[in-house]
Amino acid sequence: MESSKNRSKSQIPWNKGKVIGQKPALKLKEIWGIRIRLQIENNIRELALFNMAIDSKLRGCDLVTLRVNDVMHGGNIVKRTIVTQKKTKKPVHFEITEQTRDSLVDLINEKNLTYYDFLFQSRFSKSEHLSTRQYALIVKKWVASIGLDPMEYGTHMMRRTKVALIYQKTKNLRVVQLLLGHSKLESTVRYLGVEVDDALEVSEKMEV
Repeated sequence: MESSKNRSKSQIPWNKGKVIGQKPALKLKEIWGIRIRLQIENNIRELALFNMAIDSKLRGCDLVTLRVNDVMHGGNIVKRTIVTQKKTKKPVHFEITEQTRDSLVDLINEKNLTYYDFLFQSRFSKSEHLSTRQYALIVKKWVASIGLDPMEYGTHMMRRTKVALIYQKTKNLRVVQLLLGHSKLESTVRYLGVEVDDALEVSEKMEV
């Protein structure tokens, strides 16, 4: 017969104390909080990584394997580019804003990178580029630096941040779908959790 002690252990929910569901996206003030800290620290590599993560909306595995020739043509950083996603094998377009272009130029010049070099090189000799695990640790350091709980944030937060802001402003799911490279609109809805957010927004405005 199972003891009461064993029964109590088996009844503890598997997710007790764990954060489940979509990780929250960064708010605009939080984006600038991290960006300004990196600028003050003169952390050229991480500033370029942060800016590129926000603009590109790429998964971590695609972000860390970007090469100089993915973002530079004819000696200049391009305003728009296209890369093939590792997971889906489908191309995705994204913009590179002026502040991101400036940070990439600083990185390329500081590291003296050539066209075929990885943008975000690892500091460990065993790897040519930053690993997804290293990137995840950097993201947690970023959010902790502005007083957020690193357990509540992950690398997908970086992918979701700009599209979440775009959706809040436009309510245009098709735009977000194209930016994320989703083949189905339903995937975009689930990814953003917009049905729940929109329902709560309507409910908050209703006085009863």
